[in-house]
Amino acid sequence: MTRRELEVTDRDAIRSILDKCKILHLGLVDQGMPYVLAMNYGYELNDDRLTLYLHSSVKGYKLDVIRNNGLCCFEMECDVIPFSGDLPCQFGTAYSSLIGRGTIEIIENPEEKTKMMSLFMKTQTGQDFSFTERLVSVVTVLRITVDEYTAKCRPLPETKKTTGSAPNP
Repeated sequence: MTRRELEVTDRDAIRSILDKCKILHLGLVDQGMPYVLAMNYGYELNDDRLTLYLHSSVKGYKLDVIRNNGLCCFEMECDVIPFSGDLPCQFGTAYSSLIGRGTIEIIENPEEKTKMMSLFMKTQTGQDFSFTERLVSVVTVLRITVDEYTAKCRPLPETKKTTGSAPNP
């Protein structure tokens, strides 16, 4: 990260970013070509250890790519607020984000899938859900073991006017 003054290192602030974001942009590589897609996610953050959970249909291109190459990267953002200025270079966007790299794998064990889907739903809805083995048998569950990540917050400058509607924090 080049702008260290924007780096977020506080665990509670990182957890807040993870809770507010709802879409993760997953980057994969298929035979040397990038492949990026947007997905919902769930997470566990224990000390500095971040693990992400995704779900998918039981077949498709994304799963073929993952089976051939488990390396991945990801990005997510929230609190996106465009702002304007008097000069072109004074326009910008306030936001919070988290990016990282890791290894993605397909989880086959029904007990693990059940636990991961519960964490996924907790992240997406804030509610606790129970899953049966039958329910998780119709989805593919993916786990990203995160090797490295950084979080960032670019606040809205105090003197800037927003150019769009601000999200509810």
